[in-house]
Amino acid sequence: MSKRDYYEVLGVKRTCTDGELKSAFRKLAMKWHPDKNPGDAQCELKFREINEAYDVLKDEQKRAAYDRFGHSAFEQSGGGAGFGNDFGSAFSDIFEGIFGMAGGRGGARGSMRERGADLRYNLEITLEESFAGKTAQVRLPTNVVCETCSGSGAKAGTQPSQCRMCNGAGRIRQSQGFFTLERTCPTCQGRGNVIETPCQTCNGAGRTTKERMLEVHIPAGVEDGTRIRLAGEGEAGLRGGDAGDLYIFLSIKPHAVFQREGADLYCRVPVSIVTAALGGDFEVPTIDGGRSQVKVPEGTQTGKRFRLQGKGMTVLRSKSRGDMYVQVAVETPQKLTKRQRELLKEFETESSKDTQPETAGFFAKMREFFD
Repeated sequence: MSKRDYYEVLGVKRTCTDGELKSAFRKLAMKWHPDKNPGDAQCELKFREINEAYDVLKDEQKRAAYDRFGHSAFEQSGGGAGFGNDFGSAFSDIFEGIFGMAGGRGGARGSMRERGADLRYNLEITLEESFAGKTAQVRLPTNVVCETCSGSGAKAGTQPSQCRMCNGAGRIRQSQGFFTLERTCPTCQGRGNVIETPCQTCNGAGRTTKERMLEVHIPAGVEDGTRIRLAGEGEAGLRGGDAGDLYIFLSIKPHAVFQREGADLYCRVPVSIVTAALGGDFEVPTIDGGRSQVKVPEGTQTGKRFRLQGKGMTVLRSKSRGDMYVQVAVETPQKLTKRQRELLKEFETESSKDTQPETAGFFAKMREFFD
């Protein structure tokens, strides 16, 4: 007699959740329990059918097998426990898909070599160094290849031996009921070999801690937060494994004169009220160490910007440069002498709309507003 579909037995959909499955089982179990139906052989068979269906579907792995192969997933072959030959091969594919391993074929031997960790180093540079680029010397303690054993981890004159627990496979197999599982060998950690006589210098790790001095080339035009990767300059690998990488993270110190926005530089220069009113000129420093002349026209106001083309930062991986912007701030004089006060009052008395057009225009608008 063929078995009923387990989902049909429990009255649930194939897409049901664990909660829905459990709820359906409880309701049916209470309904068909033999204690509630004493002497009813049909109820006892029904109860066994419900339990059998729930026992399979509540287990994630069994359910996956049942969804793919149906009842044949749990049939016994030749009267002995276990899977049939065809199913054993197919079911191992399920494990490979779910767990990333071949369920009955044995895993590949792991390597004794392990890649070293990547390292990070924070390096602060000046704005001038960012403009011109530089070669910096960095000193960092890190794991390097052991010179005594050349990174093998074994004592000189000896070699790693095959792991007796897994016979060099790196994995061991275990049978649990219907399932045959594989896991990493706990003795060799999946490497397949063990070091019986470790190097006394590195205790079998194949690497030791040492302070190194490295040269880092910083290209012109780098910005704050730039990351430079030095391949293979990180931590040495275990037992001759590849070294990790070293990442240099750059930060740029605040500058006393310039503020940077991309490839452009900005600076604020105070000028006297006389220079702003009558015109004149002044010198400003440039990031390359030179000087530039800025001509101030007559009647210059606070906030006026002057652009110095090509006087900004170097553009990364380019021969071009950004611009430099000089912003004028007219400085109001303080601590005036008696004569200076008299001159300013005299100037104010003789001033007109022509000499102070912005002030005159503003107060004209104010009068219109109040009127």
